[in-house]
Amino acid sequence: MRWIVKTEPDSYSFADLVAEGRTEWTGVRNHAAASHLRAMAVGDDVLIYHSGKEKAAVGTATVARAAQPDGDESWVSTSLAACTPLTHPVTLAAMKADPALAAMAMIRQSRLSVSPVTDAEWAAIQRLAKS
Repeated sequence: MRWIVKTEPDSYSFADLVAEGRTEWTGVRNHAAASHLRAMAVGDDVLIYHSGKEKAAVGTATVARAAQPDGDESWVSTSLAACTPLTHPVTLAAMKADPALAAMAMIRQSRLSVSPVTDAEWAAIQRLAKS
């Protein structure tokens, strides 16, 4: 399975993840997004997306540990390990303009901080990152 997670780069950026190597992905307080965290498995691919002013996918990570409780039993966290930066960030505008990404969960449900990415969507983002 593949995923995209959003982060505010002023709070925690992909560069921070790279510097640390691995981080606990905590603080998700939306039931749908938490459900996606629960579905993550060790080894799953993850796109890191900078929200806020940047609005772009900037790098990749992998799930290093499955979900565990984050505070009370309603919420979970997972552990992500840094992989590689994308050759070129893929902006939200570029994603919205690409027909291959029209059904992408992140585009349709923009408020979700964690959502699935299909293999075809992953390939489309990788293609855009090389442009």
